[in-house]
Amino acid sequence: MRPTAALPSLLALTLAAAGTLTACGTGSGSDPDTVKVSFKQSTDNSVKVMDTYLADIKKQFEKANPGKKVELVPIKAPDSEYYTKLQQMLRSPKTAPDLVYEDTFLINSDITSGYLKPLDDYLAKWPDWNQFIDTAKSAARGEDGKTYGVPDGTDTRGLWFDKGIFQKAGLPADWQPKTWNDVLEAARTIKQKVPGVTPLNVYTGKPAGEAATMQGFQMLLYGTSDGTADPLYDEKSKKWIAGSQGFKDALTFVETVYKEKLGPDVADALDPNFATRVRGELLPQGKLGINLDGSWLPQDWLEGSGHEWPEWSQKLGLAAMPTQNGQSPGKVSMSGGWTWAIPAKAGNPDLAFEFIKTMQTKANAQKWYIANSGIAVREDVAADPAYVDAQPGIKFFTDLVATTHYRPAYPAYPKVSTAIQEAMEGVTTGDMSVEEAAKAYDEELRSATDNQVIER
Repeated sequence: MRPTAALPSLLALTLAAAGTLTACGTGSGSDPDTVKVSFKQSTDNSVKVMDTYLADIKKQFEKANPGKKVELVPIKAPDSEYYTKLQQMLRSPKTAPDLVYEDTFLINSDITSGYLKPLDDYLAKWPDWNQFIDTAKSAARGEDGKTYGVPDGTDTRGLWFDKGIFQKAGLPADWQPKTWNDVLEAARTIKQKVPGVTPLNVYTGKPAGEAATMQGFQMLLYGTSDGTADPLYDEKSKKWIAGSQGFKDALTFVETVYKEKLGPDVADALDPNFATRVRGELLPQGKLGINLDGSWLPQDWLEGSGHEWPEWSQKLGLAAMPTQNGQSPGKVSMSGGWTWAIPAKAGNPDLAFEFIKTMQTKANAQKWYIANSGIAVREDVAADPAYVDAQPGIKFFTDLVATTHYRPAYPAYPKVSTAIQEAMEGVTTGDMSVEEAAKAYDEELRSATDNQVIER
């Protein structure tokens, strides 16, 4: 979800044609004075947010720790490929870095696989840990109660809309839909009155990976209830939910978008790089009416990003995604985020945690939240007016935290997420009806969770 890119000191990560990973030197433990830091590098070469940030942290760390070095090991890949390549690295001491960038949706799976080291002993001696909000801490906690990652921010999601397209369509500049039907009706109006643009983007299908599951499907599914119960996972029984009407209703929304040609062409929607095009082309060029997406988009439009768009806050409006029928609490958001974790087979874990501490000073954390359009997970940063006023949209997305939801990121979740993507793809292409896709999902769900399923 979060782009990145270029530094003179970056170590190119060699990938074999088949997608397997070659060893990074002789392993992370080969030099006790060097900490190897692996992270997701954007597939868009012009997006350098993470690279620029890590270059600065590397410089600070090496200055504060004479004789110690930082070797940056980027993995340039879309999200789904990044996860696969990262897991390949974590399996062996020869390829495991000392520090890795972990999406919160995958962390419990990697904990269960034994790939990550618990950080509790380090955290107990680190006063700054007390500044992190509890929900962020829980996102990096394993089922064993131990903490395996330090969060570097969170995110929320909503509706971005083009004010110029809305004006041409006769839609209000202060648009705030109350129901799903309001969103669809706005898209239908755009289709009718503003030809040549895509009315509505909802990420879908396996190529989009977690963007389809989280920005697309879960933003719908979590709006089918009143917010008091998780529609995907039943906490009381510790089982996944099958056979729900909410699941079918969310699929019906996706089906409607593509059946009525309110969304992008199916071939474009199923392009793994489509999210990059949305941020870099469609929105800046005024070719997309409504985009269901995340809080981090402005990082692509900042000065030096390669897609500079300083007037974006005048061109785009923001609206909360409504619940299905306008039921309480009236709006819905999903939150995730990324963490910095230390592999179980890291050669220099102590040095890696020192690097985390450098990244996570108040000043450095605040710099990162602003640079990547993230939502603060440190209370001291969230209370700082310099953060709140740093960028248009920060307050809007921060306010959504009050009604946001977090994925049930248990070990089975990555497989559940893939099953959701497959169901979405089935109704997007028209190869499956909603009933058929929901039934196939229920079958996949039973397999992915060892039949730990409850009917609803």
